Amino acid sequence: MIAILKQGTTREQIRLLIEWLAKLDLDVHVSEGAEVTVLGLIGDTSRVDMDLLGSLEMVAAVKRVSEPFKQANRKFHPKDTVVQVGDVKIGGGHFAVMAGPCSVENEEQILSVAQAVKDAGAQILRGGAFKPRTSPYAFQGLGQEGIRLLLEAKRQTGLPIVTEIMSISTLEVFAEVDMIQVGARNMQNFDLLRELGKTKKPVLLKRGLANSLQELLMSAEYIMSEGNENVLLCERGIRTFETYTRNTLDLSAVPVLHELSHLPVIVDPSHATGSARLVPSMAVAATAAGADGLIVEVHNDPSHALCDGSQSLTPAQFSELGGKIRKIREAIV
Repeated sequence: MIAILKQGTTREQIRLLIEWLAKLDLDVHVSEGAEVTVLGLIGDTSRVDMDLLGSLEMVAAVKRVSEPFKQANRKFHPKDTVVQVGDVKIGGGHFAVMAGPCSVENEEQILSVAQAVKDAGAQILRGGAFKPRTSPYAFQGLGQEGIRLLLEAKRQTGLPIVTEIMSISTLEVFAEVDMIQVGARNMQNFDLLRELGKTKKPVLLKRGLANSLQELLMSAEYIMSEGNENVLLCERGIRTFETYTRNTLDLSAVPVLHELSHLPVIVDPSHATGSARLVPSMAVAATAAGADGLIVEVHNDPSHALCDGSQSLTPAQFSELGGKIRKIREAIV
């Protein structure tokens, strides 16, 4: 349920209304816009007399929210959320490109790629330290050593870092990581999501291989319900009957998610296509569709990469893509 307050409502009036609603065992989410203030009521709203609430002088309208996701819902929070990662803002008109290797392999590799993507315009460095792989025999990442190398790359380049978490047990290792990525396989690991919700650290939440957009938003709700509103939604392709590409990139997810939610939407064209030659086209298309940012895999020697080399751009290719993205942004903003 939401209560839309009239213009001119004072902070004291809002405070008293929230106190009254709290006595009904409801949590109240306050969203203040330039023209309107919205109170989102979370809990057993059947206790609320809608007619009584709507009759209050300060209340313009009372509406029930039919969708199961509440805090991630744009009705609760009409204004776009802006998530800050280090000094980088994402959402609400702020666009960010995250780039780096699928997996951190060694110090020379990550430092080289980090400097290259920064020079090409990337604002955030991505890199896998813990790698969920389909085969137990495939390279699983450097683990804690990979985190250390990412932090060294951050120290040398100034780029904030994003890397994937796989287990609650490793959460303390991510203390200095700027943004934590939840991969597609963990999108519905609800215990992990709740723990991330207890932090204030930005979370990049990837859509599962076969999950609906509502399920993605419900996973975001798990994080937000614990107090962490710094969530970014990531479309990274879904599994369909098509086998020509690694996954099927659902670009319609971008405008739909913006319609349903106030959270920033990121697109991953690398995992979606699985082919480096398709990444630039899909990255440009995602930008034109209104994405708030991109996450792109870049490797200094893709043919010898230990993980997903076939979908990784070279630094030169990424630099060329950066120019195209800037032109698209200039055209649509």
